[in-house]
Amino acid sequence: MKAVAAGLVGALALALPAHAQETKVTVALSGWTGFAPLTLAKEAGIFKKNGLDVSLKKIPQASRHLAIRSGDVQCAATTVETWVVWNANGVPTKQIFQLDKSYGADGLAVRNDVASIKDLKGKTVAASVPGTAPYFGLAWILKANGLSLKDVKVVNLEPGPAAQAFIAGQNDAAMTYEPYLSSVRAAPQAGKIIATTLDYPMVMDTFGCTPEFLDQNPKAAKALADSYFEALEMIAKDPQKSYEIMGADVKQTGEAFGNSAKFLRWQDRAANKAFFNGEIQKFSEQAADLLLEIGVIRQKPDIAGLVDGRFVQ
Repeated sequence: MKAVAAGLVGALALALPAHAQETKVTVALSGWTGFAPLTLAKEAGIFKKNGLDVSLKKIPQASRHLAIRSGDVQCAATTVETWVVWNANGVPTKQIFQLDKSYGADGLAVRNDVASIKDLKGKTVAASVPGTAPYFGLAWILKANGLSLKDVKVVNLEPGPAAQAFIAGQNDAAMTYEPYLSSVRAAPQAGKIIATTLDYPMVMDTFGCTPEFLDQNPKAAKALADSYFEALEMIAKDPQKSYEIMGADVKQTGEAFGNSAKFLRWQDRAANKAFFNGEIQKFSEQAADLLLEIGVIRQKPDIAGLVDGRFVQ
């Protein structure tokens, strides 16, 4: 009995340090298809294998920065221009790896009698609040067609409700994204998708954390990036199982999730290295100019200070 007890104590002593080494981190995100590999990394045990105790917290994009400011979360997933907004408005954060690029996964749905973007002048468009990707995307598309947000009436609805309301016959148009955009695709009687990120490539997502977290936990930050890339490898090796895991998080079948995923591209390590070597900085400058123009920010933050690319090497 003494030998057994001694063995148990010894085993416990060995187990405790390993458990203590797991760095706790809470990540704010949404059900956007592009973020799903983070869910896969958690559910498949990839984060845990890499020494991380990750909690994924669903928080609307419009209030994600408040969770960071309060200290409730240390990291988040969101669009590139959102980091510009957060830093310009006093919420210091740095992007450490790229998640995805939208290739038709974000779009503007309109009624069937709307022939062009210019025909939206004076009409009602559902989109999320200022400081979010749908609001920014709508502004981007309108500007490219000689209009501005002042030319339409914006009704603030989150992407899911915006799509649901549009299908139900409310509002003249809606700015939304996958998986909700596919519900519009499946309801041609309600309207059509007149523009997507295939036409206007301005939606790309990144993962970032507070400077304090990165300074205090550089190994954990590297593990977060590595875990994401491992999740992408799992998707490539076993897409059916991966789609089922990721789809379950947003109440989709594996098949439905796979169809949503066709409209975006997750970015691997090689793509990340290229993205952090100039592309993200260039887009951030363009985004900041538009955000200033539409009054979401009052001054441009230090664009170079928005990224920390050492963790994708």
